[in-house]
Amino acid sequence: MAKVISFTNQKGGVGKTTTCAGLCGCLSKLGKKVLALDLDPQGNLSFSLGAETDSSYTIYDVFKSRADIYDTVQHCSCCDVIPANILLSGVELELTSVGREYILREHLSTISDEYDYVLVDTPPALSILTINAYAASDQLVIPMVPEILSLQGIAQLKETIFAVKKYYNQSLEIRGILLNKYSPRLVLTKEVEELANIIAEQLDTDVFEQKISGSVIIAEAPAHAKTIIEYAPRSKSAHEYMDLTYEILGIEKPKRTVQKLGRGRPPKNRPVQY
Repeated sequence: MAKVISFTNQKGGVGKTTTCAGLCGCLSKLGKKVLALDLDPQGNLSFSLGAETDSSYTIYDVFKSRADIYDTVQHCSCCDVIPANILLSGVELELTSVGREYILREHLSTISDEYDYVLVDTPPALSILTINAYAASDQLVIPMVPEILSLQGIAQLKETIFAVKKYYNQSLEIRGILLNKYSPRLVLTKEVEELANIIAEQLDTDVFEQKISGSVIIAEAPAHAKTIIEYAPRSKSAHEYMDLTYEILGIEKPKRTVQKLGRGRPPKNRPVQY
């Protein structure tokens, strides 16, 4: 049975999709069988992982009972993907039946035995899609950036998460809060990090020890339909995502040996030998 992890925050632009894609690449690199599920009508995760969305079945067809969930799975270079497109934005008004909160969980239960992990990218809104993701998940990861509005988005999530745990999914666990675009030199970053720790305590979770620094490489990878571990495996960003993966899995990260090229500059107090 696969472990289902959803990436969520009511605020947009906090790195939900890049975090989800990054972990898909890292888990696949570790030999895990991964299914990426795009629940955002913008379809950014689908695009980032190279999935086709225009002429194929999507998760929208599953919600509308037009296709079996097996029919929506695409085999991409990094992992399997269930894509989404703009049609998914109409689900909120179209789903009116009793038990609509459990649709995703029921469908995932038929396919989850084939995977080790199912990673779900949720929309930046508290909608029926978000509720479906929470009801189907074992764990939530909450990405944020060191800004006050991002922090406010987490505070607004709190009541929804508690309500879902009470009525739909009592085993739901908040795995942690992730700080993206992290720059320890900024005063605001430290201030927001302190507030994030307070909210984490209220949610009975922690802020991840591993932070993700801002990098242009992270923004470039989706344009090539690759995860960061595929696009720039030796980059600092790739190492950060891999270490985050180890932390989420609860396993000790291996020690890395840094290979230095060349002899480097001579010490200042030592004369240069000719």
